[in-house]
Amino acid sequence: MVRVRWGALALAAGVAACVVAAGPAMAAGVDAETINKIADQGFNHGEVGDTLEYLSDQIGGRMTNSPAMRKAEAWTQGQFKAWGLKDVRLQPFEFGRGWWIEASSVRMTAPRPIMLRAIPVAWTPPTAGPVSAPVIVAPLRTARDFAAWRGKLKGKIVLTSLPTAPKDATGAPFERLTDAELAKLNTYQQPNFDPEAAARNAERRQFRTQLDDFLAEEGAVAWASMSRSDDGTVHGEGSGYKVGQTPKLPGVEIAAEDYRRLARLAKTGEVRLEIDSKVNFEDADTKANNILADIPGSDPKAGYVMAGAHLDSWVAGDGATDNGAGSAVVMEAARILAALHVKPKRGIRFALWAGEEEGLLGSYAYVDQVLAHRPVDPKYANLGPYYTSDSYPITTLPGFNDLQGYFNIDNGSGKIRGVFAEGNFAAAPMLKEWLAPFASLGATTVVAEPTGSTDHVFMVKLGLPAFQFIQDPLDYESTTHHTNLDTFDHVRTEDLRQAAVILASLLLDAADSDKPLPRNVLPTQPKATDAFKYAEPNP
Repeated sequence: MVRVRWGALALAAGVAACVVAAGPAMAAGVDAETINKIADQGFNHGEVGDTLEYLSDQIGGRMTNSPAMRKAEAWTQGQFKAWGLKDVRLQPFEFGRGWWIEASSVRMTAPRPIMLRAIPVAWTPPTAGPVSAPVIVAPLRTARDFAAWRGKLKGKIVLTSLPTAPKDATGAPFERLTDAELAKLNTYQQPNFDPEAAARNAERRQFRTQLDDFLAEEGAVAWASMSRSDDGTVHGEGSGYKVGQTPKLPGVEIAAEDYRRLARLAKTGEVRLEIDSKVNFEDADTKANNILADIPGSDPKAGYVMAGAHLDSWVAGDGATDNGAGSAVVMEAARILAALHVKPKRGIRFALWAGEEEGLLGSYAYVDQVLAHRPVDPKYANLGPYYTSDSYPITTLPGFNDLQGYFNIDNGSGKIRGVFAEGNFAAAPMLKEWLAPFASLGATTVVAEPTGSTDHVFMVKLGLPAFQFIQDPLDYESTTHHTNLDTFDHVRTEDLRQAAVILASLLLDAADSDKPLPRNVLPTQPKATDAFKYAEPNP
């Protein structure tokens, strides 16, 4: 018996009805027939779920420069080429050491044997086989705490986190945005410039190195931290990926419930742990790679528009919602538009970024190589661009004027509900017009609120028309973000299909519009927002 996909066909018809209702103003964007073809490709012939399943199940967690990431680099390039994208290429930039987990085991051996939920911390070295030692609970939050523990840590596994009590779970574990919640986002946040921020960030970032040095000097065997979330989740986030900055001691992150148990038992007698961390470094090539692919534009002077998502992930899970989902949506938008053989006025570029999890390094490399330079104070060079990108003056490069719009997707696998306008007031009406056909899909909102912490940030800071999508949260923040539960089972493929259709349509709108997306102002050195603020000491 053949089943007709009435839901998808009806949805395409609904899109057509919305297009007709939008009226003549839509003539400057994608025509109704093309929107329906995009919807048909995405909903009836979509491959976004297959793409994400391969990235998450077959390849898995994709730490930058790890073997899994190298496999993902090759596979995604192959997909782009098979779909007919042009000039599929790598954009290399200096990163550092690759790192991956072969196997790990953390167990309590006294006062009773029990396996613990734990994970090696990224870029910490392996143990030389199983290492067994007593634990000591020594909360260390700043370098000022070292004096209290000097001479007490030799031969110990040091529990460096203060064991905090569990908190009531008051938030919804799974959420879709209501109209009221979307409306709350539409509040402009004035920019805040604090000239002392870089110095404070430098002190905080240096503490990780100071802690590792202190523990090694004191003769500790290894260290362990407490997961920041409950319910058995672990993350394994770490630093020290640069050549010459590898931590000295093995480190593990232990699930919060297990960590609290260890801390309680340590109050009553000796507690011993056994850590066996089999991790590997990859040093054959210290360059990381962005993946770029193009649909050429018919007017070489018209520039290009762009969509991007970060391909890299942390290692605890499979990187399905962060950000295999966004990568799969970007790839699916590319497949859809290539399958329709679109010939836009402006080119369309697709980017899969590397090094996002270490501070937006891949997208910064693109900005720095193609768009504009910002000076870096040598005192803060080791902080990375995320903490030093408010420096002036900005020197634009020849490619600066070519980028006519950028859309980023990196908030899990929830459906698109709208666009953050990122303070670009002039672009909001155009974005609303382009979203209008998709009201029946739940995507209606353009909000003034800016967003941070993902790959559009450095473009926004140049005044370029760069935007992040509003997405339904699902269980992204509550459960999967950077955790061992970031797997394909937490993905909603129907939401990914919706997102890919909308992304493909908005890209084509931006590529073919008579008027390009308005830019914001190229920033110059701002005044301090609060000229009367006193510097706050670090805790």
